[in-house]
Amino acid sequence: MIPIAIVDDHILIRHALAKHINTFSGYQVILEANNGKDFISQLNTRQLPALVLLDIHMPEMNGFETAIWISRHHPQIKIIAVSMVSDETAIIRMLRSGARGYLTKDAEPEELQLALQTVIDKGIYMNRLLYTHVMPTIYHNPPVQTDEGYLKEIALSKREKEFLQWLCTDKAYKEIAVAMCVSIRTVDGYRDSLFEKIKVASRIGLVTFAIRNQIVQV
Repeated sequence: MIPIAIVDDHILIRHALAKHINTFSGYQVILEANNGKDFISQLNTRQLPALVLLDIHMPEMNGFETAIWISRHHPQIKIIAVSMVSDETAIIRMLRSGARGYLTKDAEPEELQLALQTVIDKGIYMNRLLYTHVMPTIYHNPPVQTDEGYLKEIALSKREKEFLQWLCTDKAYKEIAVAMCVSIRTVDGYRDSLFEKIKVASRIGLVTFAIRNQIVQV
């Protein structure tokens, strides 16, 4: 059995998720928590979950903070964010905090099961809405073990790598231009060039590429 934890302050949603997961072959929910602090207090180091389903907006300790704590203290635990929030900033922040999947709460049970299995088997899963923007980065351009081989093939410049690092922050494009001491037109040029090189069409796709290729450290 693959042990699962659910961290969500909405009790009905949490129980519904647990009910569905416990019907999936090979999975069992071993822990339910209201927020990050509750999760940490319940965590048994002798029986750690393999994967945590994590809400974003929770009292006391939110999903971003909880994901960072899990990544630092138990990096072997995989994380899937489950939220009603689907904006680019929240997704990027969850990826940087350690999440390897992102589902919206209106996802069908079949997609939930697919997300669990994909993260366990392949390491990352994104919500269907984002599939066309993010998954090409993962499957059409699979990274190799070292930065040298893959990044060399794509031929990223030093400034493009720096731009990718800034993309993984909360800064808007205009703020990135100021931070890099260039014009907004130059920043647009970096973005469009990277879209073409990496074969993605969104900021999320670029951030996913940067994280998977260790251009930024999560």
